[in-house]
Amino acid sequence: MDVKSRLQENLIQELLSYSVFPDPDVLEETIKRYETDSNMWLYGYESEGVLVGIIGFRINDKQEMTIHHLAVEPHSRGAGFGRGIILEIIEEMHPVRIVAETDEETVQFYRSIGFVIRSLGEKYPGVERFVCTYEIEPEDE
Repeated sequence: MDVKSRLQENLIQELLSYSVFPDPDVLEETIKRYETDSNMWLYGYESEGVLVGIIGFRINDKQEMTIHHLAVEPHSRGAGFGRGIILEIIEEMHPVRIVAETDEETVQFYRSIGFVIRSLGEKYPGVERFVCTYEIEPEDE
């Protein structure tokens, strides 16, 4: 469900905080970007009526999606919600390709659901970053 209009709610901000550098200023900048950029989308994912995760992304005219934020609340991790979020967003938005940049901690998640992984090297001192790409197969008519 679209939760962009709920950006001032504590739960939405808490979920978003899991996917940004742990700094209140970075979170505030991220919230402002969602509030002011009409090309940024923010969706929530519910399980049994409880919001357990979010995905923030941009999708261009060619239906290429770039994931900027993906988070599942800590107690719900490992239960398949991250994968569910991505499957739901594919169903909802119909992208032809999904791209995400991530760190070593999260790269296995993307690899496990079929993303192709390429190292970007040490983008920040001591921090290797990866670009993860998923091509959606067109459905047969």
